[in-house]
Amino acid sequence: MMEGIVSVLKPPSMSSSDAVVDVRRIFETKRVGHLGTLDPEAAGVLPVCVGRAVRLFDYLVDKQKTYLCEIVFGIATDTQDAQGKVVETSDSVVTEAQLDAVLKRFTGRILQTPPKYSALKFNGQKLYDLALAGKEIPDKTREVEIHSLVRTQTLGPNRFLLEVVCSRGTYIRTLCSDIGEALCVPAHMAFLLRTASGMFTLERSVSISQLEEMKGQGQLCDALIPCEEAASTFPRLDLKADRRKPTVNGLSTRTGADDGIYRIYCGDFLGVGVVKDGSAVLKVHLYGA
Repeated sequence: MMEGIVSVLKPPSMSSSDAVVDVRRIFETKRVGHLGTLDPEAAGVLPVCVGRAVRLFDYLVDKQKTYLCEIVFGIATDTQDAQGKVVETSDSVVTEAQLDAVLKRFTGRILQTPPKYSALKFNGQKLYDLALAGKEIPDKTREVEIHSLVRTQTLGPNRFLLEVVCSRGTYIRTLCSDIGEALCVPAHMAFLLRTASGMFTLERSVSISQLEEMKGQGQLCDALIPCEEAASTFPRLDLKADRRKPTVNGLSTRTGADDGIYRIYCGDFLGVGVVKDGSAVLKVHLYGA
């Protein structure tokens, strides 16, 4: 059975769950799950785990994301993106210097109030469904981290391209709206492209149609990034040969390693484990075929 992570190049107008359904169908397995939702109208990198790779979810989902987005000033919408209803307009013009100056205020740890039109849940229901039903939704502020935020291009009057490197859970359309508020000019996000999610990049991404073609040519396995490679951002920890059986049986092994997450080896790759108080325990079993 094939297993690993396929970096899907998701087009606009496709939901993340629809992408998972397609991957499940193409690979003919039920064990499929994505590593973080990408808004339906957004495009770009959507890592999808296949087979035993789904066990890596908790260790890969928190990796930082990189986006390119177009921010447009002068118009605000109820969804904070181009698909929403216009709720405010302005003739004010934002200059490059004004934008560059305010971007510095949004770098680092910041507070965000997620949009009401989102897949987040309140009392078991998606905020999107509650908003469509006209129900009151309490604001829930949370902390996110913006590692980098720069203007990369001016596209026209009041239209700019931004590159954002951020933590999991950051809403880029909310960031655009908040930037507008900081400048006292309504704003929304017109376009969003996720260029990287952790180690998964556009360069190694494939579309659903490409996956279909690769399957027809018997090359579907070429689209998968092996679990060992997907975990390569964690340091390697080698155990002695006589610790293999105890390790795969869930027993701990004393090591001189610092506490943290590791790729565990005992000759071959066993999976991902955790060192705590000097003892290593295998948490994600990925050895064998």
